[in-house]
Amino acid sequence: MKCEILAPAGDEQSAYVALDAGADAVYLGLNRFSARASAQNFDLAALGRVTRYAHLLGAKVYVALNILVKDAETEDFFASAVAAWNAGADALLMQDIFLGAALKKQYPEIVLHLSTQGGCCHVYGAEIAKRYGFSRVVLARETPIEDVTAIAKCIETEVFVQGALCSSFSGQCYFSSFAGNNSGNRGRCKQPCRMKYKIDGMGCENPAYALSLSDLCMGKRTAEWIAAGVCSLKIEGRMRRPEYIAAAVRYYRAVLAGREGAEEFSDLKRAYNRGDYTEGLGFGQKKDLLSRDVQGHIGERVGEISLVGGRAFCKSEYVGRRGDGFKILRGGKEVGGASYLFPARGGFLLTSEKKLLAGDEVRLTTDVGARERLLSGAEKRSVCVVLRIVAGEKPRAACGDFVFEGEDPVPEARRTPLTAENIRACFAKTDGLPLAPEISVETEGAFLTFGALNAFRRAFYAALTEALLPRRPLLAPCAPPCTVEPVRKRMVAVIAQTEREGGEKADIVIVKPRDYAKIAPPSRAGVYLYLPPLFTSRDEAEINSVLPFFEGIYCEGTYGIALAEKYRISLFAGTGFNLTNRYAVAGVKEAGAKYFALSKEISNEEQKKLRADGAFCLAYGDIKLMDLCYCPFGKRCAACEGRFRYTMTDEAGRKFPLRRYRIGGACRFEVYNCAPLAADGGGPVIADCSLGDGAWLARTLSGDSAAPGATRGHFDRSVL
Repeated sequence: MKCEILAPAGDEQSAYVALDAGADAVYLGLNRFSARASAQNFDLAALGRVTRYAHLLGAKVYVALNILVKDAETEDFFASAVAAWNAGADALLMQDIFLGAALKKQYPEIVLHLSTQGGCCHVYGAEIAKRYGFSRVVLARETPIEDVTAIAKCIETEVFVQGALCSSFSGQCYFSSFAGNNSGNRGRCKQPCRMKYKIDGMGCENPAYALSLSDLCMGKRTAEWIAAGVCSLKIEGRMRRPEYIAAAVRYYRAVLAGREGAEEFSDLKRAYNRGDYTEGLGFGQKKDLLSRDVQGHIGERVGEISLVGGRAFCKSEYVGRRGDGFKILRGGKEVGGASYLFPARGGFLLTSEKKLLAGDEVRLTTDVGARERLLSGAEKRSVCVVLRIVAGEKPRAACGDFVFEGEDPVPEARRTPLTAENIRACFAKTDGLPLAPEISVETEGAFLTFGALNAFRRAFYAALTEALLPRRPLLAPCAPPCTVEPVRKRMVAVIAQTEREGGEKADIVIVKPRDYAKIAPPSRAGVYLYLPPLFTSRDEAEINSVLPFFEGIYCEGTYGIALAEKYRISLFAGTGFNLTNRYAVAGVKEAGAKYFALSKEISNEEQKKLRADGAFCLAYGDIKLMDLCYCPFGKRCAACEGRFRYTMTDEAGRKFPLRRYRIGGACRFEVYNCAPLAADGGGPVIADCSLGDGAWLARTLSGDSAAPGATRGHFDRSVL
């Protein structure tokens, strides 16, 4: 099967640029329900234009409706999904697997892809996605390649190969949400991960971009993904410039053609490049994962500064031209920007507001010539057009089985008849359609004004377009019925590092160990084992022998549904399931969850309407903001201090706990909010004591004192 190159489109221009560069498909968002709310996005008219253009080229368009949908928005969501499908979308991307199942049940025709926000990282998650009506999963970027083969045998599999990397496991980042009420799960991430922090250990005490990851580039590993069964190579970048999208598509087109693509790769680095690229986490963490010193576009190195007559000269094979832009690095850190001044022998001169020094590194970040070249291409579809324009007959144009005739016979020429060259030149113009016609003409004694000939051409190409486009019946929007009966029953579940730390007041203890290789079987009933959102086959092998001794698992990903079924234990669906509407609540209950946690991003009033039997709300304790499936210290294991807890401090002085744990033979980290949570709305509650500060938590649960410095989170105000 041909491997697809899937390109981003944040606006209409970018969609056409991607398709003209040779993308097999584009993905884009509507003005609502898109995980890139800051992109220009598409209204239905623009979506219709792009789908027509794409389908003429034999390409596809996927529409991202991949945010968490609140209960009050579900009717509008179903209407938007149907409208996108009616406008020609080939598939819809969704994060909420249960809402997707309801949509698929109502409209079996609609094709669903599970967004990377859905967190699929294991064959169990793929099985659940397929069971619920999804035909493809977009893998979590952290999925190890050794697990991809099993997933690809189960369901169509799409992987990110290029672009920005989220610091947190996708769909599990709440940093922007709790730091500023702008949720990444709602498409409004303010990227606190790209800010400077200092960490109290491992030589990271000075402010740096401690969580900022380099951009992903998998070009050299593409063959391995394809061998594993991947069917779609996805480029991230709905917020990137059109020339970046064109450069990325052309680079991966070259790679798939078996070429190294050195020129295309150079264009790509100059269009956008954070951190000189990394291969990400699919092949294990490498030293180039983090971009601690430089944030944003770093471009491509073209030389270094020397001072000639007091002017900054860059010796370089790159000739340059006016309008080019540069970034200057000194000792690996950004000094500032520079602009092209004029050419000089062996290089060029630059100008900058900053004082440039000999030895400064020059990085090309805006290449005017490359931009013009990248935006000039135009992919075309070859069509054979056969024309017969003969005096006394109706004009006739055919393309394969499609035949189009004019209404009236063609007049006979009194003086100079039409020539085949006249007709061929006219029909070579395709009115902006992405067609490359091969034209054959038969004509005899005919006369038509050029206006009449142009009108016939336009009518033919309009009719041909309709014939070439796929047809489907229109769907009528209708939200399927779904009700939730709220139940108020007091229970307390405590997340703790050990069963003992869970305390006697807990009805349910959720053990969250520091080291999963050292788990002890529980000594009583009602004990669940906490499982993180990233769960690999290696992780399962480490804990499979002890799983049956627990009453169940408290799981942060939908893979837990199949895992609980396999081991015949109970499922407590954690806050990572991101349950925000009645369809999700009904879906998780139908999936067999004994207990489930509602989203920690919705308010108490919103939670009340969803508190069905088994529902819990996070009300006390530590608020996990991010799951880091990598070492923020660069995996310097030989120098590791081995601490369980660090403190990450931002430039405003806020202190965010950083928790380390081990699973599957590797370390992972979690970032917690700078203030604990104390917001009890009644009913079953979860108290999170992941950081081990159980004393104040016990007092708070007993009603003896309020948590010092606590926040109410989204209890009073729902996330945007």
